[in-house]
Amino acid sequence: MSVLLLLVFFAMLATGLPLFIAMLCTALAGFAYVGDANQLRLMVQQFYGGMEPFSLLAIPYFILVGELMGCAGLTSRLLRFAEALVGHLKGGLGYVTVVASIIFAGVNGSAAADASAVGSIMIPAMKKGGYPDSYAAGLTAGSSLIGPIIPPSIFMILFGAMTKTNVGGLFMAGVIPGLLLGVAFMIMHRISAIRLNLPTVNSAFSGRELMRATAGAMAALIAPGIIIGGILFGFMTPTESGAIASLYVVIVGLLWTRELTIKGILRAFSNTVRLTSVIFVVIGAATIVGWILSAEKVPQSMAPVIMEYATTPTQVLLLISLIVFVVGMFMEEIAALVLLTPVFAPLAVAAGIDPYHFGIVMTLNITIALITPPMGACVYIVSSVGGVALEKMFRHIWPFVLVALACQLLLILVPEISIWLPHMLGY
Repeated sequence: MSVLLLLVFFAMLATGLPLFIAMLCTALAGFAYVGDANQLRLMVQQFYGGMEPFSLLAIPYFILVGELMGCAGLTSRLLRFAEALVGHLKGGLGYVTVVASIIFAGVNGSAAADASAVGSIMIPAMKKGGYPDSYAAGLTAGSSLIGPIIPPSIFMILFGAMTKTNVGGLFMAGVIPGLLLGVAFMIMHRISAIRLNLPTVNSAFSGRELMRATAGAMAALIAPGIIIGGILFGFMTPTESGAIASLYVVIVGLLWTRELTIKGILRAFSNTVRLTSVIFVVIGAATIVGWILSAEKVPQSMAPVIMEYATTPTQVLLLISLIVFVVGMFMEEIAALVLLTPVFAPLAVAAGIDPYHFGIVMTLNITIALITPPMGACVYIVSSVGGVALEKMFRHIWPFVLVALACQLLLILVPEISIWLPHMLGY
């Protein structure tokens, strides 16, 4: 049945239908296959039920924080801070791009938002600095993958809501893997900077300039501190931390930077509503398909097949990762996460895999799909904001995909990378 629904889904997408309508048509095909027309009334219930979990309310808040920071002038201050910190290194603009992505990851939890915010500034700067445009765009797209791994993370919120896994624990499980991904891209960039003879931004490190940039960016750096610190010390839930961080950015933008206007606030709210609506209708439609698969016991039927080829937790994760990677190449990422998590989560439990470990592996799998042709959303975003031909990006994105896959393999082989921190903190 799962194969049939996938075929129907891709056929609907090929007609040019919007994603959530394609998924609703897929759900109708599933009900027709089951042959029980009385269950059609459950479509509305499942559609709204998929958007109902309270933890999902954190998503619009984290999107809003990122939008408000751009309107308040905090984004440019963060980039100046990153430049003062690593701009003196060879190929400094590349390091600035990675460091900026790490910082932004602690605010909005979205790879697409990181790619847009960082790419719109850093790609033109790198091209002007003599970087090959395909490399500049690829590094920006690759670095944007850090966004959904370092907390907060929209993907982790969705995973936690579907599997009843503690979202705070998932957030903490993503800290070390996210930093590992950032270090991996920095190492890759170091090698490329030597090979391509890339220039530096600043001639030498300046402690005075770093202090000046830090002072200018301090208000912006507090925002991720509110989100991560509030969750870490148990003061706030993820939803509450997103709401408080949004209020904080509004106050800073109005009273400190004085760059946030009423028009800017309205634009931030408008963008947040638009992006949130897109995410939630996809969640609702995918929930219906997931419910059909669950009602027909598709996860249970897949278990013997996977267990036939995988007998250890590591082998199970490797096989699941391979399947998710292939599916993610051709399916929108949120839809893939919502559809595949209910299928594979019971298998992970049966194999004795720690839920936080499985959550991070699943999240990184889905995240890598964001830069994997032909559906990689971040590739399209970076191509648009950076003015780099899409065909050129598709040809040159694979080294960045391979770096991310290497981190994924290390994460699977060494579970402690993801589970040590949340277990140490009592999650």
